[in-house]
Amino acid sequence: MNIVRIDEDFQRWDELLALILSSFAYMNDRIDPPSSASNLTRATLADKARVEIAYVATEGETLSGCVFLRPEEGCLYIGKLAIAPVSQGRGIGRRLLAVAEQTARDHALPSLRLETRIELVENHDVFARWGFEKTAENAHPGFTRTTSIEMRKAISA
Repeated sequence: MNIVRIDEDFQRWDELLALILSSFAYMNDRIDPPSSASNLTRATLADKARVEIAYVATEGETLSGCVFLRPEEGCLYIGKLAIAPVSQGRGIGRRLLAVAEQTARDHALPSLRLETRIELVENHDVFARWGFEKTAENAHPGFTRTTSIEMRKAISA
């Protein structure tokens, strides 16, 4: 497996979009509101990669995972961490998380932050095993109930 940063030479937007959509598909009938992944297009994904720090994991010529990172005040936000369904369980997520941790160090940011939907308790468990702790409950605009939780992980220097 190889992990590389998405740069101006990256042209595999259709494949990356398909990877994200297939990775997030299991959420479709489980979460409300729907995932923002459903609003992504080839163009918006390319724009996202230009303003954020994005990486892809490849196995041979196949895209098997990705992560989008955004520096914020006091933390590095992890978004669109996606592993192709056929590639799950092989440690790709952990490898992408290690890249996120190094990116946080490179930016002198003391923690990682992510959000996961309240309904996806299996994700809460995975992130907790990876060292994340629940720090907040949030509601999407227009909702009066909790729709997501925020989790953070402190990064050692």
